[in-house]
Amino acid sequence: MHFAFDPHTELLRENLLDLMWSHVHAAEPVFQQQLGALDDRWAWDSVPVLGDLRAEARRRGLWNLFLPGHEGGGLTHLQYAPLAEITGRSPDLAPAVLNCAAPDTGTMEVLSVFGTEAQRREWLEPLLAGEIRSALAMTEPDVASSDATDIATSIVRDGEDYVINGRKGWITGAMNPNARVFIVVGRTDPEADRHRRQSMVLVPRDTPGLEIRRAMEVFGYDGHGHGGHAEMVFHDVRVPAANLIGQEGDGCAIARARLAPERIHQCMRLIGVAERAIELMCAHAEERVAFGKPLARQGVIRDWIAESRVRIEQLRLLVLKTAWLMDTVGDKGAHTETQAIKIATPRTVQWILDKAVQTHGAADPSLDFPLARTYACIRSLRFADGPDEVHKNALTRAELSRRATAGDGRAAGAGPSRHLITSARKHP
Repeated sequence: MHFAFDPHTELLRENLLDLMWSHVHAAEPVFQQQLGALDDRWAWDSVPVLGDLRAEARRRGLWNLFLPGHEGGGLTHLQYAPLAEITGRSPDLAPAVLNCAAPDTGTMEVLSVFGTEAQRREWLEPLLAGEIRSALAMTEPDVASSDATDIATSIVRDGEDYVINGRKGWITGAMNPNARVFIVVGRTDPEADRHRRQSMVLVPRDTPGLEIRRAMEVFGYDGHGHGGHAEMVFHDVRVPAANLIGQEGDGCAIARARLAPERIHQCMRLIGVAERAIELMCAHAEERVAFGKPLARQGVIRDWIAESRVRIEQLRLLVLKTAWLMDTVGDKGAHTETQAIKIATPRTVQWILDKAVQTHGAADPSLDFPLARTYACIRSLRFADGPDEVHKNALTRAELSRRATAGDGRAAGAGPSRHLITSARKHP
């Protein structure tokens, strides 16, 4: 078992780290200042310093690294994972600098794999060039979106068109006027098998009947630095049937294919968030004196720092293992691990951020430091893309089924190394 990254990945890491330290971190306050001066506060991608940083990233060959194949960086999941971690150190800026920011990454992955030539030409190419933005309109406020098969928005075939009616909520990035296209998930066949009822269609922003009703806040933050979150309503929205992605009924399958790599990227970025939180916690603990000695010499603070380091190292190994499985056995073979990292990562990083906030005391909730805003974002990820409880239930069901099939814990290969040994032997 080798823990070192390959030479190509190491070169990319060195290049990206240099970009971060020489350009991105220095530009963070400038980005926030210019963002606050915009006439349209949602149009974050029009901030001048972002354009400069993107030009530098492209010059260095650090563009679209998330996407495998010739359209992107040509990297495996395992190669891209440590790069995603580095961008997590500046979560509001670095992913956008590299054109590796959600939700556009998910849109590009879907169109790259499932899009028609016409769809790829019209929407994928400008997304790859960083010219436009996009959003995924999936979550709904009127149903329990933890069960994706409950989605009630209707997509009805009418001649050569589809007609869409419904209401969506928490649509990340949709407030940005440059989000020119939405992938809308809705029900095309209510009578089909529950996993074949949903489909995905592309809906341009300027389509008649599409209403961006309001911006929505997450724990008081509106997320304007990445295009916000929107409530959207579709009133008899009509789009050509050619805007269907894949076939009718493919919606759930496409969503699963989109989420698996996105979870790896997201979890590695969160590890980068946690690393920076530890650095801020240590720096503040060394500077601040309480009860006659620096916080860094207080036992409880030292315990938090040590625990944070242990938890990050455990978490990183789990996510990297998941990336390796995605490369070797695909998303079905790595399904258990992608669920595990979705549960473990936000929860662990939230714990670390909580201790970092506590170490900073009253200074952090006052927003003199970035931790409070980041904490709010991380907390919401424990129910975004499926709540912890849904993933735990699925993991338990799979574990019980595996034991029942084997009939004996020893025959099933009990222990944490089971997947590492057996999963790579067979493809889904």
